[in-house]
Amino acid sequence: MSSHTKYIKLSSNRGRWIQCVLGIVLTMIFVLAGYALNELPGLHYVGPLACAMFLAVLYRQLQGYPEAVRPGVEFSAKKLLRGAIVLYGLKLNMDVVIHQGLALLLRDAGIVIFSILFTVGLAKRFKADASLSLLLGIGTGVCGAAAIAAVSPLLKSKDEDTAIGAGLIALVGTVFAILFTVLRPWIPLTDIQYGIWSGSSLHEIAHVALAAASGGQDALAVGLLAKLGRVILLIPLSFILMYWMKRTGKLSSEAKVEFPWFLIGFIATSMLGSYVFGKYIVVPSRLMNELSQVTTFMLTMAMVGMGLNVSFKALREKALLPLLVLSITSIMLVGLTYLTV
Repeated sequence: MSSHTKYIKLSSNRGRWIQCVLGIVLTMIFVLAGYALNELPGLHYVGPLACAMFLAVLYRQLQGYPEAVRPGVEFSAKKLLRGAIVLYGLKLNMDVVIHQGLALLLRDAGIVIFSILFTVGLAKRFKADASLSLLLGIGTGVCGAAAIAAVSPLLKSKDEDTAIGAGLIALVGTVFAILFTVLRPWIPLTDIQYGIWSGSSLHEIAHVALAAASGGQDALAVGLLAKLGRVILLIPLSFILMYWMKRTGKLSSEAKVEFPWFLIGFIATSMLGSYVFGKYIVVPSRLMNELSQVTTFMLTMAMVGMGLNVSFKALREKALLPLLVLSITSIMLVGLTYLTV
């Protein structure tokens, strides 16, 4: 290789590295703006993730996709996403779920199965976008945007679908969480029953925390326990989806399925958080809280990267019917879990 060719290659690598850094910085700016927007009256119910995604989608409509920094935006949307899912495992206390929540875990399995099958069936009846609706069914049944983000690589989903799905889940979940909080004084359930109902029916962990807190500490504790049961089911569900993709021919027999190493990391961090940290290795609660905040920040950066792929035209064409399907599924889930508390 000539010195001139080496120089061109080095210049190209340097330019791509600069594009990557600038793209990452851009997604960070959107996240910080989302956190700031989330502080405004009323918007704190929505959450920084949804606020940051809204700003990213709005930017896309006004300025177009930031092609000059595409490598960094794609790094945030894909690599940081997997890192966030790995760190998300620290939030899952498997010991509590296994020893105190086996009954809730079986209940949660039924909830996940119902949410996915009902959403997919309803989407087929309404002729809604099948790929997006499947993501919404998984997000509804498991743990909202985090579940959508985790399974989208396995399902080979478009970044646009992942971003739209996460945004719709955040929107609908926030509305339901606020309704739970407002209606709590008139709901004829004990605090424990109310907590189980919240944890069994709401979309995100943040939504469960918001709604269940209005029932007191006992309601919040059992609500989070019920929700954690749904989160842990993300692990077997992901491997089932891999098998299903191959079995149904969604991937050709020659196609190589990328092994979800990030899910192995998710399991490993879950084990560390459940059985090692605090027992054999002392980790200050402040550090764990900071790691939790870093996880949320990274996940929000990934959603911003995906949000920059969304166009309003796509929202009009793809999102309206899936939003209707998601709303109906959520109403059904809230009703059925209420009747079985």
